[in-house]
Amino acid sequence: MNDDDQDPCPCRPLLDRLGDRWSALLLVTLQQGPAQYGDLHRRIGDISRKILTEKLRSLERDGLVTRTVLGGPVLRVRYELSPLGLSLAEPLDAIRGWIDRYQPSVEANQRAYDAANPAPGVTELRRRRAVPQLQLARG
Repeated sequence: MNDDDQDPCPCRPLLDRLGDRWSALLLVTLQQGPAQYGDLHRRIGDISRKILTEKLRSLERDGLVTRTVLGGPVLRVRYELSPLGLSLAEPLDAIRGWIDRYQPSVEANQRAYDAANPAPGVTELRRRRAVPQLQLARG
């Protein structure tokens, strides 16, 4: 890899992981304590088992989550935050606090923007696409 190919932000992969919807929810959920796979699936809600497994593996690979296989007649798996994962508690709590405080403002801004900039309907999009084609045909 030459200098031109280097990512200007080498932290991007970790930011992508921490910023993705499911990883952040898993980390916040695991702040409440260790949980088994099925419990995590129920507590998170609308996550598919495939995505849950992928995200847990990624967080384990990053060293943010530890995975323990529990013996017994039925094998169970428990997940918990590692010490490194626990170090994210304060920043994640700060983000949750910001969201609690400012989400109503963000939603009001979104409504105001949407009212001032209505999404064009299908007919309008077709008209916009046809105008340049008409100009080309006349030119």
